[in-house]
Amino acid sequence: MIAQGLQNSDIWMLVVIFGLLLFLIFLSIAEMGLSRMTRPKANALAESGARGGDALVKLVMHPERWVNPLLLAVNVSQTIQATLTGVIAGRLFGAAGVAIGVTLNVIVFFVLAEAVPKTYAILNPERAALMTARPATILVASAPLMFVSRALIGLTNIIVKGKGLRQGPFVGEQEFLGIVEAAAHDEVIEHEERELIESIIEFGDTIVREIMKPRPDFVCVSDKMTIKVALDEAFEHGVSRLPVLIEDEDGNEDVLGLAFAKDLMQHERNGGGDNLVSSVLRPATVVPENKPVSKLMREMQRDHFHLAIVADEYGSITGLVTLEDCLEELVGDIVDEHDDEDQMVTSLVNGEFLVDGALSISDFNERFDLDLPDEDWDTVAGFIFATLEHVPRVGEAVDFDGWKFTAEEVEGRRIRSVRVSPVLDRE
Repeated sequence: MIAQGLQNSDIWMLVVIFGLLLFLIFLSIAEMGLSRMTRPKANALAESGARGGDALVKLVMHPERWVNPLLLAVNVSQTIQATLTGVIAGRLFGAAGVAIGVTLNVIVFFVLAEAVPKTYAILNPERAALMTARPATILVASAPLMFVSRALIGLTNIIVKGKGLRQGPFVGEQEFLGIVEAAAHDEVIEHEERELIESIIEFGDTIVREIMKPRPDFVCVSDKMTIKVALDEAFEHGVSRLPVLIEDEDGNEDVLGLAFAKDLMQHERNGGGDNLVSSVLRPATVVPENKPVSKLMREMQRDHFHLAIVADEYGSITGLVTLEDCLEELVGDIVDEHDDEDQMVTSLVNGEFLVDGALSISDFNERFDLDLPDEDWDTVAGFIFATLEHVPRVGEAVDFDGWKFTAEEVEGRRIRSVRVSPVLDRE
């Protein structure tokens, strides 16, 4: 009687385990198919009349409604089947049953309930999402699953305090970039769109110092110059706005304002070319080096100015930033008829590279697939200067991660160009 009872219980447990296997296969297909579905694609499938399209749109529009319940169902099902598998294996094989049960569980359920269904969903995301949309909608709407899921999220909120935890699930910056990369790989979005999205993400972390034109490089005029001379400077360098600087007895510079080329032309045409440029100034905006570019760009839009002077924490003028500089952080370089199109990186025939010292560390790392540090400097020249801890002589070099950085051209205290070459293995 007992033996017969054991046989019946074993059979029923095997039936339950088999049923859980089928359920886990469904959950794996649903999880992968829904997670790889985008809103535009779901709307397109619904508009085409695909079966399950309407349910799919609702799930994709509100992922927070299905992610946690679905993951909870997976966890509960896996726990139950693993327990039952261990019990029945122990009864059939004795002391060795636990090891046999664990081995069979890992092999069978990993292959059949994880690898195979998720691979199928990756290869057929639309079919997987449509096939599971309606059953998944019914499943995640079940009262017990919703109640337990919300209770566990509430427990999480107690353990880990923080705003917005009740909303879940959360996607970090790197996870989001990974999703964008996968979407570009699957041709859901164009690679140009991927690059723009990545630029927007990085844009939020960029500060003015990283994009400004440094003080030695921007065109300016003295307050003692005449309108005619200032206009000649504007024509020669192709700029529409000129910072007007004043220098005190100690040689410290300060900005008086901005001279607009159109104002200079108007006064020159009216016969006022010999007047001082300080007579036609407009107010200048001064911003700190560490100001976020995204915030500066919004202020430029709001207050209608296209150029700002950059100052360090001591009030000294360190650079100049324009609206065009901000836009280039999003869409890439914008070259007009007045811009110098000289390449920042020039490939040499011997496998070396000639790099402009003003090239930003981020652009250099992207070009050469390196990881030059940028915590305390922003340019390749700054990296060499800070590493050597003195103004380099022509020919002085720094080695980093298999590359040699040699000061090629030094003007005063400034490193104009750097020769970058791979370090040859001499062993």
